[in-house]
Amino acid sequence: MLKGRCDCGKVRFEVPEVRKTVTICHCGQCRRSSGHTWASTHAPFKELQFTTDEGLTWYESSDFAKRGFCRFCGSSLFYRMNTEDGIGIAAGCLESPTGLEIGKHIFVKDKGDYYDITDDAPQIQKF
Repeated sequence: MLKGRCDCGKVRFEVPEVRKTVTICHCGQCRRSSGHTWASTHAPFKELQFTTDEGLTWYESSDFAKRGFCRFCGSSLFYRMNTEDGIGIAAGCLESPTGLEIGKHIFVKDKGDYYDITDDAPQIQKF
């Protein structure tokens, strides 16, 4: 069972299993909402169990998706497509050890000009 939480602990959750790879998104919206890149894994939403959701709030970031974050500390935690049964979970909010590894980079054509991608994971220009 993997456990995750926001910085202040007012959102805590458990999930039995997640995808073993992390996708790094470089799109402008992800960079603005997270402060850099959005690194996430994925799980079925129905398997995500909140042990504390006092701080959880959702922001409709587009007409097709929403982002979950803590309204107290501001931690970016989730990304969910409106028509999908799964949920993207911020890799950084999961307790270690996770056993995860970077699987791919997406929207690299939109990446910031202040960094380079230096790993060997596939780089997808658009997604």
